[in-house]
This record gives sequence, C-alpha cells and structure tokens, in this order.
Amino acid sequence: MTSSSAVYSALAPYGWDDDWADAFGPYASEGLLPGRVVRVDRGQCDVVTAGGAVRADTAFVTPHDPLRVVCTGDWVAVEAGGNPRYVRAYLPRRTAFVRSTSSKRSDGQILAANVDHAVVAVSLAVDLDLGRVERFLALAWESGAQPVVVLTKADLVTDPVTLAHLAQDVENTAPGVPVVAASAHTGDGLDVLRALVGDGTSVLLGQSGAGKSTLANALIGEDVMDVRAARDVDGKGRHTTTTRNLLALPGGGVLIDTPGLRGVGLYDAESGVGQVFAEIEELAERCRFHDCAHESEPGCAVRAAVDAGELPVRRLESYRKLVRENQWIVAKTDARLRAEIRRDWKRKGAEGRAAMQAKRGRWT
Repeated sequence: MTSSSAVYSALAPYGWDDDWADAFGPYASEGLLPGRVVRVDRGQCDVVTAGGAVRADTAFVTPHDPLRVVCTGDWVAVEAGGNPRYVRAYLPRRTAFVRSTSSKRSDGQILAANVDHAVVAVSLAVDLDLGRVERFLALAWESGAQPVVVLTKADLVTDPVTLAHLAQDVENTAPGVPVVAASAHTGDGLDVLRALVGDGTSVLLGQSGAGKSTLANALIGEDVMDVRAARDVDGKGRHTTTTRNLLALPGGGVLIDTPGLRGVGLYDAESGVGQVFAEIEELAERCRFHDCAHESEPGCAVRAAVDAGELPVRRLESYRKLVRENQWIVAKTDARLRAEIRRDWKRKGAEGRAAMQAKRGRWT
C-alpha cells in the first residue's frame, strides 16, 4: 500500500490536498487508490496515481445522467490491480463546468470538473464577438470557477492604442474578470497569465482557431498539443484537440485543454448570467415592477439607463437573449416554470392588444 506521504508527493502537483485526502478516507479503507482523471475516451480514462498513470474502465460509474459520468478533472477511487482496472467512484466535485448539449433534449454536458479558473480564449485575428464572450462567462461563473479572458494572437494587433481599446471593450463586457492580452508567438502577457493560473486547476475554453493549443504549449513550455493553422477568412480552425486533457504546469497549477466549442449553450445558468450582467441586475432592483421585462413598462430603471446613454443597447439585448435561453432550457424539465412562461406570454399579449385597441379608439 502506498504511504500517505508518497501520495501527497506524487499527487500534489495535480491538486491533491488535505480536503481531498479526507474525502477519500472511506475508499482507502477498501484498498482503492486515489487518482486524478487526466483524459476520458470511450468509456475508459487515464488516471494519474501515486504509482504512475493507469488506464481504467468507467463502467461502474456510468449512470444514465450525463452530468454524473466520469470527467476530466475528477478525483477518483480506482482499483489497485486487475485487468482491466475499474474506477469505483469519483469524489464529490467542488466545481463543474457544464453546457447544454447540441441535441434538442434538455441534457447537460460536463466539460471539466474541480476547476478553479475558467480561461476563455478569444482570438484577435477576427472581429470581437462580445456576445459570445458573455455566453462563455455566464457558464464560467455558474460553474463556480473564476473566469479569466485571454485575448490571444495579440501580436496581430500592431497598434498599441487599438489593442488597448479592444481590451477595454472586453473589460466593460466582463465586470470582475481579469483580461489579459497575450501572444504565444512573442511571449507578451504570458507571465501575467502564468501568475493567474499558477495555483489550482484551470480549464482552457474557446472556439476552434482561438489559439488554445498554442497557448497551452506556451504555458507548458513544450509542444505537447497538436497545432494547426486557422483559416484566414474567418479565423476558425479544425478541432486539433479532440479530447479534454489535464496537464501539470511546470511553474505550478494544472491546465485542462478542451476541444474548440462551436456551440456554447447555457445550462441552468441563472446566477452566471446575473454575474455577467451585474450592472443590469442592479438597475433592475430600482424598476417599479419586480417582474419588469425592461421593454416598455413604466418606471423601468434599465430602459432609463439605456435612454440616458449609461447602458449600451447591445448589452441589454444580449442580457435578454441569455435570460430567455436559460429560461427555456430550465423550462424543458420544469413544468411549473413552463406554465409561468406561457402565462407571462399571454399576459403580455393581452396588454399589447389592449394598448392597440386604445390607440385605435383615439384615432377614430
């Protein structure tokens, strides 16, 4: 049996601590080994243990709920021997990054577990899509992790004033979130990013072609991730990373690289949306009606801020879009909420018809 000191020595670079050791206690008495999942692939996973990396089957912990499958970043209890080996359980997750699946069902897909920092990679090789940034940040906040935005390929923006303006646009979109302009080619900004992710576990997120794998290689200090060029026309690339891989960083911390995400659907992210649009939520508290939709209601503090030029129209439209999307994904599994949404639509429709009839009465 591997000693506890040997376990700490081997697993500390991957995030093992006293709390994880305490959580693992019941499994240790069963003769199981602790380890962290560094990769999952077709019902099997690679697990780093105090005795080295092992390949294990996840059949014993593959429930019907897709949010409870073994995921990259999980701490697991794995059999000490056997062929094949099996993962017997995973420890309760501290955080989980979840998005909705691309299917029409209301399923969620867990992308990474036990993450402290969610690093959103945004390429400066193409025009900024602030709405997509807000979407990633909503999921990041909801996961329980601290978001970080990295503006990759910063060397392509040669004018420092333009670069500063782009960074400011993202900062205004991401209240409370560090924004770093970085270039894996020149090394600019990498020291700042290393300091941010040098403690705990970070997951690297973004579209294909955002430069995630190149950035991961720069942080790790060697070419461990495959890299392919993005298309010049739209900055998009093919999925060079096809699985989620967990890697220990040489200066401390752990990095999970993920495949490029074409679809980033919200999954029960109400609090995450609220944090991304904190200024709108604060304004909404001053609206006359507690259920104000910030459209045409009298006494709407949000609309007043838009009219006064204090709140960008784009920001309000993005907020409405994400709120509606999140309501629908939750409503798919919540009959009560579905009924409330239908009643709200009927009420607004009746109010609209009444207002139109009143106008017609004035015209006649």
